[in-house]
Amino acid sequence: MKPIIAVAGTLVLVFRAWKKNSLTPAGLIAATLTAAAHAYHPWNLPFVLLCVFFLAGTRVTHVKENVKATLTVHSRGTSGGEGPRTHVQVFANSLMGSILTVLHAYQLRTREAAYADPNTTNPEGTVCFSWGGDLLVVGIIANYAAVAADTFSSELGILSTGEPRLITSLTLRKVPRGTNGGVTLMGLAAGFLGSTIVVTSAMLFLPACSPETAPTLGGGRPWLMDQRRLFMGFLVLWGALGSVLDSFLGGVFQRSVKDVRSGKIVEGEGGNRVLVSTDTDQIAGGSAKRVEAKAVARSGEGSKAAEESDDSAMDDEDAKDRYSIKNKHRTPSFGDQRPTRVVESGWDLLDNNDVNFLMASIMSIGGMAVASWYWGVPIESIMKP
Repeated sequence: MKPIIAVAGTLVLVFRAWKKNSLTPAGLIAATLTAAAHAYHPWNLPFVLLCVFFLAGTRVTHVKENVKATLTVHSRGTSGGEGPRTHVQVFANSLMGSILTVLHAYQLRTREAAYADPNTTNPEGTVCFSWGGDLLVVGIIANYAAVAADTFSSELGILSTGEPRLITSLTLRKVPRGTNGGVTLMGLAAGFLGSTIVVTSAMLFLPACSPETAPTLGGGRPWLMDQRRLFMGFLVLWGALGSVLDSFLGGVFQRSVKDVRSGKIVEGEGGNRVLVSTDTDQIAGGSAKRVEAKAVARSGEGSKAAEESDDSAMDDEDAKDRYSIKNKHRTPSFGDQRPTRVVESGWDLLDNNDVNFLMASIMSIGGMAVASWYWGVPIESIMKP
């Protein structure tokens, strides 16, 4: 896109993020780099999608912000809700889009140079987007449709009057608001809305080949109205499915931690993991040795005296260890030594940022794969000029 537009647009976005305290200082730098990668593209489309995602995502984040802050608990012990987004969160949503944008920009600039060179014969590819054309364009739109759907679903779905249902549970059991993998009808509808906003913006700014450009150098197969509807419908649905995939991945690979005192989900700083003591993952009170000793005593395999002796020794050992200020892994607990945080669902393999990036990557690559199959365009073409 034109440098003057790119610079002005980037400055406006960064200033707005700083004014609204939407991004941390590192997040502002990451956003600037991301905007530069999108502005490198000859078309306005990638930069527009980035702006639409950022502005729309920021808007829904602030919808009933005070209410949402009371529905979860922050890992620092304060109310939940979104703070300024970090550079990791920025890249989790936009890195795949940036990579695809730079790759397609390189393709287009190579083609434009070939068409401008009179010595080049029979250059391949188009400089407008033809029906059955560049797969990377599909990936870029799919990426932002999916991350927008996920953002809308998360930020608006939590306000649903109905309790979320765990998507990875065979019984679809009810879970606290904010649980990874928890879905509501309102959240699904919000995801569909977010995807629709992004795809509609894409169709308005997509430089599709037309009958007028077909005979020109770099012109390609023009679009019919039915083809536009099919393309738009597919991407809207595909983006909405991104929020469902994110819920599934989060429900399986991301651990949700519940605060026992309030019954609310604990949110990690900047989308990071919420720490839970190792022994409390398995046992609700005391050490494994202590529980085992009590079980043996109750089953009649140990004497009462042995139980009292073991309990006393283990209590002393636990007290020194568990509550020592030198112990960085002390177990936060009530007076009766029950843990204050328990695992609600999920494995502790990924954090929220990992899940977001994995979902965006799957939906981007998957969208290109579907288009490759439908159009009969080799998937290897994404690496060719």
